[in-house]
Amino acid sequence: MAFAITQTCCNDATCVSVCPVNCIHPTPEERAFGSTEMLHIDPRSCIDCGACADACPADAILPVDRLSEGQRVYERINAAYFENDHNGAHDDSDATRSPAAAAAAAPERTGPNFHAWGEPVFDRVLPADFGALRVAIVGTGPAGMYAARDLLLHTRAEVTLIDRLPVAGGLVRYGVAPDHPGTRKVGETFARFRAHPRVRTYLGVDVGSHVTAEEIAAHHDAVIYAVGAATDRRLGIPGEDGPGSVSATTFVAWYNGHPEVAADAVRLTAERVVVIGNGNVALDVARILVSDPESLSGTEIAGHALAELRRSRVREVVLLGRRGPQDAAYTRPESLALQHLPGVDLLVDDHDPRIGAAIDGAGPGDKAAVLRPVAREAVDWSLPPAPAGRRRIVFRFLSAPVAVRGAEGTRAVRVTGGAGELDIPAGLALRAVGYRGVAQAGLPFDEVTGTVPHQRGRVAGGTGTYVVGWIKRGPSGGIGANRACAAETVGTLLADAVAGALPASAGGTREFRRLVRRRRR
Repeated sequence: MAFAITQTCCNDATCVSVCPVNCIHPTPEERAFGSTEMLHIDPRSCIDCGACADACPADAILPVDRLSEGQRVYERINAAYFENDHNGAHDDSDATRSPAAAAAAAPERTGPNFHAWGEPVFDRVLPADFGALRVAIVGTGPAGMYAARDLLLHTRAEVTLIDRLPVAGGLVRYGVAPDHPGTRKVGETFARFRAHPRVRTYLGVDVGSHVTAEEIAAHHDAVIYAVGAATDRRLGIPGEDGPGSVSATTFVAWYNGHPEVAADAVRLTAERVVVIGNGNVALDVARILVSDPESLSGTEIAGHALAELRRSRVREVVLLGRRGPQDAAYTRPESLALQHLPGVDLLVDDHDPRIGAAIDGAGPGDKAAVLRPVAREAVDWSLPPAPAGRRRIVFRFLSAPVAVRGAEGTRAVRVTGGAGELDIPAGLALRAVGYRGVAQAGLPFDEVTGTVPHQRGRVAGGTGTYVVGWIKRGPSGGIGANRACAAETVGTLLADAVAGALPASAGGTREFRRLVRRRRR
C-alpha cells in the first residue's frame, strides 16, 4: 500500500519536509516546484509510513486503498509523474544541490502557477543578531499567517495581527468553496499561531479608518501588508455592471458569508447561468450552482446561500473560455472533480473543429486530455437549458464575451466564436476573470499589475514596510504558494534588522493596544 496526493493539495510542501525517503516531488529545491499543479508521491519509493498524511494541512494525502471511486484517478496521476525518468519533471541532481545552485541552474519560468522565488535567507539569521522585533502584519489570510509562522518559529519577534474583518482567515475563510473542507482545514494550522503567546490580534480594525499606516509603523519595528487582492478584474464590455451581472468575487463572498456582502446579493431565478472565465474560481462557482443543496448542508456554507440554492431554478451553467481546452486556466484536479458530481452532466460545446482536435491530440498530462471522457456536441442555444430533470455544465471554449445584454436584467451574453457573434440566453452572468489588488493608503501602487512595487518583499522607497501574498506578486498561486513568498519577505525583513536598517519605533505594543481601543469605541 502506498499513499497518493489528491485534489486538495495546497503545494506548501510540508509533506516534503517530513518524508524520510524523499519520495515526494517536486521539492522546493527542484526546478519544477511552483510550476506543477500539485505534488506527487512516487509509489515505488513510498514506505507507507504515513508521516506525510499526518503533516498535510489540507487532508490531501490518503492511502491508495482508501481512495474513493472519484479519487482513484490520483493513484494514476501520482504514478504517471514518475514514469519515463520522471517525465523530465526533476532530476536526481536537483536533490543534492543547494537551493541557490538549483535556482541558478533552473530555466526562467513564468505563468499563473509559478513565481521565481530566490533562496530564503531567514534560516541563516540568528535571533542574537538583533533584538526582539515588534512586527505588525496587516491581514490574517494565508500569506500573513505564513509570515507570522516564520517570525514566531525563527525569531523572538512579537507579532501584531490586524484585520479589517471581524473574523480571521482571509482567503481560507472567505475564498475557499465550502465543499472543500480539506483546503479549509489549513486554517486550523494558522489558528494555532494566532493563539501564540507572542501574538496580539486585532479584528475589525480598518487601516485608514481606525488607525493609519503611519500610526502602525510608529508602534512597530516593521509592518508587513498581506491584504490580498480585494476586488475583481474588469471585462471592459457593455453591460458588465448591469442587473443580473455579478462578479465571482461577490458570489464567492456571498456563499461564504462575508460580512460585507448582503444576504440578498444573489438571486438564482434563472435556468441558465453563464460564467465568464474558466479558472478554478469559475469551476468552484459552477460546481456550487449545480450541486445538490443537501450535499452542502453539512458544510460551512452561509445559511442564506444554502436557502437560496434550495430555491434555485438553475439547471445549466456555461463556462466561457477565450482560449482552447489546452490553455484552460483551471487545474486538472479541479476539472476532474467536476466529472464526479452526482446528477450533473458535463458537455463540451463542439462548435469549432479546433476544440475536438485539441482534446483528441492531447498527451496524458495535458489539461485537454482530462476532457476526453466528456461528451461533445454543437449546442443549439435556442433550445431550453439542459434536458428535463437534469443539471449540466457546458464548456464553451474559443469564445470571448462581447456584451452582457438586457435593459432591466441579464437576458443573454453575446460572445464571439465559430461563424461570428451569437447570443447565449441566460438570466445571470458571473464574471470570473481574476482578482485584482487595490491601492493601500500610504503605500505606492502599480495600477497596471494591481500590486505594490517591492524588492524581494521590501516596499519600494525605504525599509520598515513589506508586502507578501497577492498584493506583492499578483493573484497567482494557491494557498501553499504563500509559504515561499512569505519566506522571501521575512528573509528580507530580517536582513534589514541585522543591518540595522529598520526605522526606530516611537511607541510599543501596549501603547498601540490603547490606541486601537480608543479608536474602536
